[in-house]
Amino acid sequence: MSSTAKPAANGAASGPPQPPPRIPESFMEVPDQRWYILNLGAACQAAKLFDLVRYWRSEGPLHLARKWIIVDFLFCTVLSWLRIPRLRYTKAVVALQILSLWLFDGLLFGGITVNYGVGFQSGRSTGPAALRSSALWDYLPDFGLPTLYGAKDSHLLGQHTVRMSPISTAQLNPYGETFCLPTPSSHVLIPVLLNNTSPNGVRYSLTPLAYSETSRSSGKIEHLELSAKDLRAIEQSRVEHLQLVRAAAAKKEHDEYDEYDDDDEEDRTVSTGHGNLQKTQDLTYIRISKPGTLRLERVVDQSGVDARLVIPNEITVVPCPRAEFTPESMSQIKDVRCAAPRLVSGAGEELQLEIDISGVPPLSLRWTREVGSRRESFMVEGIEGAEHEHQAHSEEDRRLSSGSGQRAPIRVKVPLTVVLDALGTHTYTLESVTDALGNVAHAGQHVDTTVASRKAAPSAQDHVLATTRSVTVLRRPGVSFKHCGPGHPASLLIGSEAPLTISTLEADVQDAPWDVSVRYDPPTEEGGKPSKRYKGWTKTLTTQGERKELTLRASAPGEYTIIGVHGQYCEGDVLSPETCKVVERPLPTAEIEWKKIHECSGDTGVSAALVLHGTPPFQVYYRIQRDNEPPREASKTFANSRGELTVQPERSGHYTFKFTQLSDSNYKKIDLKGPAIDLDVHPPPAADFVGNAHGGRGKKSISSCSGNMVDVDVELRGTAPWNVEVQIVGPRGSEIIPFSDIQTPKKTLSLPIPKAIDREGGTFEINLVSVEDAYRCKRTLSVPGVSVNVRRVLPTVKFYGKAEQRHVTVLDHEQAVLPLRLTGEGPWRVKYRRQEAPERIVTATLRSPNDELQVNAKGTYELLEVSDSQCPGTVVEGETTYRVDHVPRPSAKLSSDVQATYERFNGSHILPPICESLSDHVDLDLTGRPPFQIMYNIAKDDGFGATKLLDQPTFSSIQPRTRFQLRTSEPGRVYYEVKQIGDAAYPLAKNKDAVIPRSERLLFEQQVLMRPSARFRNHNRLSYCLNDVLTAHDHSGGDGLVVLEGTPPFQLQVSVRNLAASEVYTETLELHDTVWRVHLPNYTFRSIGPHQVTIESVQDASRCEQVAPDPLYRSIWVDVAETAAIIPFSRREDYCVGDVIPFQLEGTPPWTIGYRVNGKAHTQEAKISPWSVALTHPGEFAITSVAHQQKMCKTAVPDLRYAVHALPAAQVGHGRRVVQDIHEGDQAEIVFTLVGEPPFTFTYQRAELSTRKGAPPGKVLETHTVSGVTTKEYSIFSALEGTWTITSISDRYCRYPPAQDTQEKSR
Repeated sequence: MSSTAKPAANGAASGPPQPPPRIPESFMEVPDQRWYILNLGAACQAAKLFDLVRYWRSEGPLHLARKWIIVDFLFCTVLSWLRIPRLRYTKAVVALQILSLWLFDGLLFGGITVNYGVGFQSGRSTGPAALRSSALWDYLPDFGLPTLYGAKDSHLLGQHTVRMSPISTAQLNPYGETFCLPTPSSHVLIPVLLNNTSPNGVRYSLTPLAYSETSRSSGKIEHLELSAKDLRAIEQSRVEHLQLVRAAAAKKEHDEYDEYDDDDEEDRTVSTGHGNLQKTQDLTYIRISKPGTLRLERVVDQSGVDARLVIPNEITVVPCPRAEFTPESMSQIKDVRCAAPRLVSGAGEELQLEIDISGVPPLSLRWTREVGSRRESFMVEGIEGAEHEHQAHSEEDRRLSSGSGQRAPIRVKVPLTVVLDALGTHTYTLESVTDALGNVAHAGQHVDTTVASRKAAPSAQDHVLATTRSVTVLRRPGVSFKHCGPGHPASLLIGSEAPLTISTLEADVQDAPWDVSVRYDPPTEEGGKPSKRYKGWTKTLTTQGERKELTLRASAPGEYTIIGVHGQYCEGDVLSPETCKVVERPLPTAEIEWKKIHECSGDTGVSAALVLHGTPPFQVYYRIQRDNEPPREASKTFANSRGELTVQPERSGHYTFKFTQLSDSNYKKIDLKGPAIDLDVHPPPAADFVGNAHGGRGKKSISSCSGNMVDVDVELRGTAPWNVEVQIVGPRGSEIIPFSDIQTPKKTLSLPIPKAIDREGGTFEINLVSVEDAYRCKRTLSVPGVSVNVRRVLPTVKFYGKAEQRHVTVLDHEQAVLPLRLTGEGPWRVKYRRQEAPERIVTATLRSPNDELQVNAKGTYELLEVSDSQCPGTVVEGETTYRVDHVPRPSAKLSSDVQATYERFNGSHILPPICESLSDHVDLDLTGRPPFQIMYNIAKDDGFGATKLLDQPTFSSIQPRTRFQLRTSEPGRVYYEVKQIGDAAYPLAKNKDAVIPRSERLLFEQQVLMRPSARFRNHNRLSYCLNDVLTAHDHSGGDGLVVLEGTPPFQLQVSVRNLAASEVYTETLELHDTVWRVHLPNYTFRSIGPHQVTIESVQDASRCEQVAPDPLYRSIWVDVAETAAIIPFSRREDYCVGDVIPFQLEGTPPWTIGYRVNGKAHTQEAKISPWSVALTHPGEFAITSVAHQQKMCKTAVPDLRYAVHALPAAQVGHGRRVVQDIHEGDQAEIVFTLVGEPPFTFTYQRAELSTRKGAPPGKVLETHTVSGVTTKEYSIFSALEGTWTITSISDRYCRYPPAQDTQEKSR
């Protein structure tokens, strides 16, 4: 199957190519097509399940079966038409799918009726019960197949139901609704509630409104009749219109929501289906298309009987009331109006609106006024026409005016005066209008439904708009300058523009954009003369979109004034500040005066006095250049208009100082053309110790560990050469030492240590007193001095402990702690090494005189050097080394007593081979600290050249020599590898990662030889006939097959034991294969009865002892029998279809029985005795032969023949479901049809009618049995109500249902 499907999928099949799918793969991929169509099918089945739940909970409407028959047919047809790969089926398969789904739908929704016989009845009735009434077969013609009207019990078919017709009633407008016609071309449906009747005709009359018998102009009364066809057409039109309304409502998602839409929809659909109807009730409708009073006069059912009319039987239909603003109110009044100046609330402008109202007077109008979030409702009642204001003179007029609903509709225009007393949108909405009959129409909603449903009906939108009138009252806009005004002028920089912001205040966005008029007045010159440079202008500026601000970019100084503002609708006000003065800011300037700074050494720097003009703060930029070096830029900030700048370089040379740029708060980096100054700078001399910060207070400290001199570094500034005086301050005196002719800026001075301190050690201080440069300028210094700490005792280090104690033994993964003793001032830096690795020297920093060294590796550690925080020291002789050793890890090896061959290739010890399941062991010699734990791997050859890990056990031993048990339970080559060894020092629980390297592991292996075994593959019994030779009959099966395991060749000893004669035959065979089928040609069965074939022993080439045989598979039984026989239990010769004939079988199972049914031969196998056969066809039945021992020892049977008769059958109503309605006093004829051999005896029953359509009959009311019927048709007459069915029938030979079924049911 797969070989044919694959080429087809790849397009390489040898047959004709498959046509492509209907939907191109470029549009939708084939997997997506399958996904969508299968999801569609699943969705249909889910909907079918939902309909099934509805069907069982409701009346079971017949249209569900029809609906799903059509849906399933369309789905299967469309699926075949789409030609989707892997979902393509032949026409026969498609037809089978459709028929299967139709059968399924018929069973689910009552399309196929299922009648249960007596044997399958429920306990609530004693007659046959039908699950559902016919639905599918009612739609199809009668093809002469009576079984279609029954169920699976074809012997008892049909039922006859008699119903008593109750009193029929008809009620006009049962829900007391009011009806009106929205337009002259529309219509309304008046419901008529029918009870216990199906109308065949309806007659009614229609009286015009304001009808008068004396006036011919008032119209005439019409008498109309509707047939059953007309009523069905009205119902069909109503259903179609309801579907259109629902579809339009589903698409109306983006339309404006009206809270009255739901109410109106409920009003219009209230008559579409009332869920509270009783089962005997139904609704029909009368269509009215013109106003008047409808009077129901007669309703006739299908039997010609008049239904009783319920009072009241009349209703008045009038034109629907409506209200809308007149076209003059909609067109002459502007939608947007401007508020009066300073209007916030109170009296405002009045508007005169006019409303056009029509309907049957008196009318009531409800309207609302909405301003912002405030909503007010108003109602006007008693609206009459102008003619009603005059008194009715005649009696006829008074009668017409007093009768509600009898007056003709009127049309009147009503004025409405409103006051625009607040800002915002004033919305006036006509909500509803009510006429004298109580018809409530939401104004603007009733349009021509016929037009609205078929085209986009712009008139409907016009009507909706005509009921709402909106007027927006806008506030007057106000504008002013922002961030500019009197006393706060705007600054204008030279060469740029000043942005002036004009803000619109208290303005409505709806009035945007706004036009702002601005006037510019240039500044006057000295003496009040007009400016010649600037000219005045007036401009109109417009805001952008809905923005309430605009920017005027002023490029000239002067005065800018707002003179007016006007929005899209309203003229506004100019608010303060309406004037903005723009002042031009001048560029910053500076007045500079240079001065030289002169001291004893010459000019040491410059100072500049500055007077700055502009807007502070100021930032002055200047340039400094020394000799030919690149110039250096610098700057300084001044907060005031006057300032002073002092520059004194630290190095001597020729300097040039020049101011380059000036910045203030308005302008940045304006070029300055100020004076420059050149001079030769000679800075005054200065000196300091190297390492001291200039001007700092910190005192430097140095140490002296040996010698009577100390070196100090000095840094000099000024002009070389220098002369320096240094003072040494000791604990008992001081000394000044001069140094002259120093040529370099940095100099190392060697100073003597005071003798007292040199002998004992201590601290003294060195200070700089004065410095003199080449110009003989001498300056006294006050820089921080240097503190000198003189030490005469050096630090030492040694290992603590005596020579024999400087040794420690630790585990190989632990750190060893080596104690030290140190002298001196911490911290100390100690260098040491391990003698086994002398090239690697380690430095450790120690902070305690009793500190320790922590090391890991084993060996001898040696101290090399020591130094403390001030001086280097010495290592104490004789105490420089410390020995560290590790506790050795445990190990294992094979004992010398073990016989094994060492293989150098893989380092394995090969043990002698051993037979399977024999106990074996090796001795291991262990070194370490007991107790020991040994973890090892056990592996085995997997037969493919690799090894398979079997286990990783762990065992313990407390002795240095332990016995290692070997695994011999399974044959094969077994490998043992010691992976980890633990002892008291290195327990495995704490050293899980300490695995022995693979090259150092102990490895040994052993070959476990398989023990031979022999067993029968199964213990099925063998069958032979008397005098047969014990040879194999079946060479393909597993019966009598011996399976051998081991190394060929095998020596197999087999015995045959005859239980009847107590004889044992033994034979030894040499076999070279691993399987042997029982074959002993030298042995012949001489007696009947069981024989036992037993495997006595087996040996193979390994000479190992055989495996203990399994008693269940060590031997098999052989049955030796004579010919088989069959004996009947009964002497009867006549049987019925469905009866069972039992027989006794003699011989050894299984038996093979041959029989013939109506001349056709059959065979059947029986494994137990007695054996029974069920009779399924009428005619002749005969037993022909019987055999046993797997169809051997066959015997012919000549004299077992029987006659089989068909079961009788009975039908009610010719096998159909007959439903007959009768009136009181009539009788119904119930016809029973009998099939079989007379005489007949049958039982029938009458049950009460079911309360739900399609449900089985109810409680059994009476049961009768009729005997001795010689004809094949029998009738009874009854005037009672109920359902008649047949429960049993008997003819000359047979009974249906059988007697045992009836007895079981009675129990």
